[in-house]
Amino acid sequence: MQETIEMQLRPKTWDDYIGQEAVKTHLRLMIDAARDRHEPCDHLLFYGQAGLGKTTLAYIVAHEMGGVIRTTAGPALEKTGDAAAILTNLEPHDLLFIDEIHRLPKPVEEVLYPALESRKLNLVVGKGPAARTLSIDLPPFTLVGATTRASLLSSPLRSRFGGIFRLNYYTLADMEEIVRRSARLLATPIDDGAVTLLAQASRFTPRVANRLLKRCRDWAQVHGTNEITADAVAATMRLMEIDGIGLEETDRRLLKVMIERFGGGPVGVRSLAAALNEEEGTIEDVYEPFLLTLGLLERTPKGRVASRRAYEHLGFKIPSQLV
Repeated sequence: MQETIEMQLRPKTWDDYIGQEAVKTHLRLMIDAARDRHEPCDHLLFYGQAGLGKTTLAYIVAHEMGGVIRTTAGPALEKTGDAAAILTNLEPHDLLFIDEIHRLPKPVEEVLYPALESRKLNLVVGKGPAARTLSIDLPPFTLVGATTRASLLSSPLRSRFGGIFRLNYYTLADMEEIVRRSARLLATPIDDGAVTLLAQASRFTPRVANRLLKRCRDWAQVHGTNEITADAVAATMRLMEIDGIGLEETDRRLLKVMIERFGGGPVGVRSLAAALNEEEGTIEDVYEPFLLTLGLLERTPKGRVASRRAYEHLGFKIPSQLV
């Protein structure tokens, strides 16, 4: 079966994986030690914003351990029987990857406790007085969980992971290297100016960088050019309504509402969500992390506040208290 473009661009080895150096160093130590002892690696939890490489790291860990990766998602495991079916089909040294692990139903989570701690699957067979407990031994395996909401994981589940890693936004230099690597894999020539512009607009996130690179490749192809140039990137960004620092229309709208309707803040997230007709969780999980990283937004005990840089970037007059 032919690989999708996303699979082609996904790093497959440590050398291919750019950035997150501290995480990689710690992970390699754990994996190398476990491999020398002929044991499975400790269970791992990756958390951070979407698109930072949590799934990619899971595939690399499986490759390094020499096992097969089995993938699922928290919402897909609706019943304890779903978890039991997956766990009993694992082979020694397999890696079970659960995306959105914070969305596991409580009964399924409780089935995982003995599976992670003592490699036992405990099931209740039957109902009422005739019910009995069935204990099944599981092969040595590693569970890798990924989540964008680590705070929603219960303490008992979190405590059963031997390694917990936070993935941070990438540096601009890392993003430029990622853009160049992806362009090579897509066999698409790209000049240095285009690389810099794409890296700056990528929200410090590889998934976003690859998405923008593919759209720029589309623009260059349709317009009959053989190379992605800075002009091609600029034209594509205008078409997608993305500005030079990666803000999309929804990001700019949030900041404009804060400035125009709430005087720049402080404003509570509930009021902001109502004004934008958005979910509170969407504002907190999708918009805010990047705006906070850029210094365009600040969280205070009284609410969200637009920073001086936000006024400057959007062309608003800076209020006296920020001068």
